[in-house]
Amino acid sequence: MPKKRSGGGLSPTQQAAKFLGVSVLAGAVLAGIALPAVGALGLAAKGSVEGFDALPANLKTPPLSQRTTILDAEGGTIATVYSRDRTVVDFKDISPYMQKAIVAIEDSRFYEHGAIDLKGVLRALNKNARSGEVSEGASTLTQQYVKNVFVEEAGDDPTKVAQATQQTIGRKIQELKLAIQVEEELGKKKILENYLNITFFGQQAYGVEAASQRYFSKHAKDLNVQEAALLAGIVQSPSRYDPVNDEAEATKRRNVVLNRMAQVGDISTAEAEKAKKAPLGLKVSKPKNGCITAVKNASFFCDYVREVFLSDKVFGKTRKDRAKVWNQGGLTIRTTLDPQAQASVQQSLKDHVNQSDSVAAASTLVEPGTGKVLAMGQTKPYGYGKNETEINYSVDHGMGGSNYGFPTGSTFKPFVAAAALEEGRPATQEYSSPYEMPYPEPVQTCSGKPWMNTAGEKVPNESESEVGPYRLKEAMALSVNTYFVQMVADIGLCPVMKMTDALHVVQGSGDKLPEVPAVSLGSKGVAPLTMASAYAAFASRGMYCTPIVIESITQKIGNKQQSLDVPKSTCSRAMSEKTADTVNTLLQGVVDSGTGKAAGLTDRANAGKTGTTDERKNAWFVGYTPNLSGAVWVGSASQQVQMKNITIGGQYHELVFGGAVPGPIWKDAMTGALAGKDSPSFNLVDIPDEDKNKDKDKNKDKDRDRDKEKPDDGNNGDDGFIGGLTDGGTGDGGPGGFPGGNLIQGPGNGPGGRR
Repeated sequence: MPKKRSGGGLSPTQQAAKFLGVSVLAGAVLAGIALPAVGALGLAAKGSVEGFDALPANLKTPPLSQRTTILDAEGGTIATVYSRDRTVVDFKDISPYMQKAIVAIEDSRFYEHGAIDLKGVLRALNKNARSGEVSEGASTLTQQYVKNVFVEEAGDDPTKVAQATQQTIGRKIQELKLAIQVEEELGKKKILENYLNITFFGQQAYGVEAASQRYFSKHAKDLNVQEAALLAGIVQSPSRYDPVNDEAEATKRRNVVLNRMAQVGDISTAEAEKAKKAPLGLKVSKPKNGCITAVKNASFFCDYVREVFLSDKVFGKTRKDRAKVWNQGGLTIRTTLDPQAQASVQQSLKDHVNQSDSVAAASTLVEPGTGKVLAMGQTKPYGYGKNETEINYSVDHGMGGSNYGFPTGSTFKPFVAAAALEEGRPATQEYSSPYEMPYPEPVQTCSGKPWMNTAGEKVPNESESEVGPYRLKEAMALSVNTYFVQMVADIGLCPVMKMTDALHVVQGSGDKLPEVPAVSLGSKGVAPLTMASAYAAFASRGMYCTPIVIESITQKIGNKQQSLDVPKSTCSRAMSEKTADTVNTLLQGVVDSGTGKAAGLTDRANAGKTGTTDERKNAWFVGYTPNLSGAVWVGSASQQVQMKNITIGGQYHELVFGGAVPGPIWKDAMTGALAGKDSPSFNLVDIPDEDKNKDKDKNKDKDRDRDKEKPDDGNNGDDGFIGGLTDGGTGDGGPGGFPGGNLIQGPGNGPGGRR
């Protein structure tokens, strides 16, 4: 505290403080008489009536940021997200005790004075002059409201917040002039309502409704007198009077408010004494902000919704514009998430793969014909601890997924078959399909420059007994690698690229697929959502629909609601109905008697394809019914785990393949998701079987595909080698594919092709 001068007079600092107060009162309040600068204190202000009049007189009041609620398709809450936890309420929805308590403690003459309380200024000025320091303020509720508007407008920018709260004469005078305008335009009742909705009550709660929910788990309209007094007392210093961390200090402050309410006649002395004896009665609700708090294990789905909002131009021209709307909040976002499907997916993942396993699994379900994403889950939950991750394995890198997606193995082969059928090849197309062969050359590309096998790369089948010739139906069921590289050599790479473009199949990095024959065996990384959406086009007889997760959005600005436009699925024909029907017939054979038999559903029409990549770092099953498509991936996100002699979900596997772990996950997830739903049929086509008398290797039915599971043999018939280079090849990018060791997924430069 500054000392008095000798002789008992005021020190220079005290004199300056007193003079400054008088100047503010005379100059700012009483029409702008000259307000001198106090250079010694570093204070400056407008020095004339003209200067005061030149100040802006319009308070820009940005809509108050509020919480956003994300709902599932049935209206159940998935999560709430916010930059500031606030729910704006009408004056009638605020307890009368709360209205009286805040006025009593913060501005007891609120209804008697204008924007500036002259008596309050004089009282504070006198007290501060005596003490030589600023020990009492004189801001009215209106002035406090104006200041809070500045803070709200500053958002989370620390520089702007500092500017909004700086204690300068210029800032104070600006607040005074704007307070006058607010009083004239809004009136006392609206000012009080706005103040109670904007002010900070600690514990991440902005506004009285959020504060009431935070501390008492009730609505603001239901607050009793002692609860209202507690909240009103917090406002002056939310950290000092925090009842969660300092109950004693908060109680003292509450009682001060109760005494003040009695002094001004809001309650009787007896009521105040009774309320002071009551316990605080806290029933604290911890802040639940962000997708990490999502229910139904839908954190990654929730995060994908956020990414869609921030990336789609329907919500704003730039990402910055969209982020502003998102942070503003007040949104109610109804999504496509089907609670039944989501629960089934997550339960199936939990049943088959443990969170602590060295590998992870992810699954996504999509509705054919609409593009609606009905479920999205994975075994490594959203978080930052051990066996948790922020990476959404189901989506592309640009939407929060892995760097490159995951090599798909033989689940890519149906795209090759569809391209060939579109080119006019019959469903009975036959190729020699030897056990092993060099990649054929030359292979035509879209650029016109043919691909040449300059490295002399070879591709084998599962075992030496797997020798053609084969037709398409059996080659698909058994996932014969050499058949499909011959098919690509026959039709060229361009039809395959056109087909994958029509199905929106891109690498997880967002890049287009390369024009190389190895792509036909699934050497490149793709996200599960991409695969599920592409296969959904087969289910919908050739119509591809872009995935969507948002059904509708309403936004609350203040107390008003408005609807926002949302992205719509765009459906386009990717192939003819005949081609789709033929692929459906082929892939039904995979689950009936081929590599995906263990995944087949017994109560409805279904089809699908298995996939396993080189070194068994990835295993897939992608399948569908006419009304639901789903993809399941199992593997190591870092691509460092070879799934050999491995325990997954408590079950030992000598070798993991697409039909073993992903297949059963898909089967259980689909069964639960479709329970009680319609069971439509495919439009199948007649594909003649191969000549049963054709002279083939007598052992062709023995151990020919690692995805063809044998019962109770311990290794599921997976002793052979499928696809890739003869030296063990690198469908995942091979050595050196992970610079620094921290990438989520290597780009994949090898041929891949395991089933």
